[in-house]
Amino acid sequence: MCNSNEHNDIELLRFTTAGSVDDGKSTLIGRLLYDSKLIFEDQFESIKRASLKRGEHEVNLALLTDGLRAEREQGITIDVAYRYFSTPNRKFIIADTPGHIQYTRNMVTGASTANLAIVLVDARKGILEQTKRHAFIASLLKIPHLILCINKMDLVDYSQAIFKQIKNDFTDFSAKLEIHDIRFIPVSALHGDNVVDASTLMPWYKGPTLLYLLENIHIGSDHNLIDCRFPIQYVIRPESHEHHDYRGYAGMVAGGVFKTGDEVMILPSKLKTTIKTMEKAGEKVEKAFPPMSVSITLSDDIDISRGDMIVRENNSPDISQNIEVMLCWMNEKLLKNGGTYIIKHTTKEVKCIVKEIRYKIDINTLHRIESDKNIGLNEFARIFIKTAKPLFFDKYKLNRITGSLIFIDPSTNETLGAGMII
Repeated sequence: MCNSNEHNDIELLRFTTAGSVDDGKSTLIGRLLYDSKLIFEDQFESIKRASLKRGEHEVNLALLTDGLRAEREQGITIDVAYRYFSTPNRKFIIADTPGHIQYTRNMVTGASTANLAIVLVDARKGILEQTKRHAFIASLLKIPHLILCINKMDLVDYSQAIFKQIKNDFTDFSAKLEIHDIRFIPVSALHGDNVVDASTLMPWYKGPTLLYLLENIHIGSDHNLIDCRFPIQYVIRPESHEHHDYRGYAGMVAGGVFKTGDEVMILPSKLKTTIKTMEKAGEKVEKAFPPMSVSITLSDDIDISRGDMIVRENNSPDISQNIEVMLCWMNEKLLKNGGTYIIKHTTKEVKCIVKEIRYKIDINTLHRIESDKNIGLNEFARIFIKTAKPLFFDKYKLNRITGSLIFIDPSTNETLGAGMII
């Protein structure tokens, strides 16, 4: 098993897996880890014992990812399970999300930072409403890459005609969505066909295996490297004798490439200065880009606090209190028209009021519903809000970090919804 500390300079790919119930997501991830020799011997022995105990003849690789005891006992997958693994080429974080319709919010949580989504389809059932919903969420969250894994090919005699039919059906549907890179792979997670090793039973498929694609798909340009955005998370003032005058600004680069010596502007004050130094984990760096966490010192002593943003003078984000949002509501309590909520945007928290609920989206047909303005759990709506103070934001399709919002209940502090700025 690779030690991720040895590979700090290796690129990290975050991917999410989705599909309907029992289409083999957990088996697929288990197979990926097992065939790439990324499971410890004792882990394998323990799932072997658990499989026997359940009266199963083969080792059930799904048990590897079903890490929550409750789901092992009930045989269902709940919430979002994160898994970390690495190969010599890349590090990976998997967000394994449940297929049930009532867990749409979990898929949104798992997918919000993903570079890639794997959507599983059962070869016997073809494209279901669930498949369409997961693809719609992937397109809404602007996940740059989508792999449609057509699983259980062993149960349809490895039929090329069935694979082609599902591929055509999905291609027709996805034409309405904004996903620019879609790949199709016929697999059998149970037997390992085209997961890590190429299948000898589908000689008609000439494409890459799933692992090859995960290791080699180009993600370098998934981040916005043009518009410089650095939301201030923390002001560092050591107050010690030797660092008497030190003042650094820590945070994560949300867009663009910052270099030492760059001329920058601070929002909201619009004061200008230059970058004096940048440090990452205590070491000086000459340039910083997303998603690096760095601390920056500036040439001038400017009053800056958490929630402010460092940008370029001639490339500023939108600054406004009136914002239009595509919202995924994640709570049983209905969204209130005229309701007051707390918004978390980058490193800033402000109050907002819902001025208008424009329409709801039928997630299966993608049609607008203008007659029903009751927005409940797992529903999507386009709304208009006004914030107590101006936010510095970009459209979500330009920058997923500066274009996203979280809605919080001011009285209970619960997360209520996630929004994408239109």
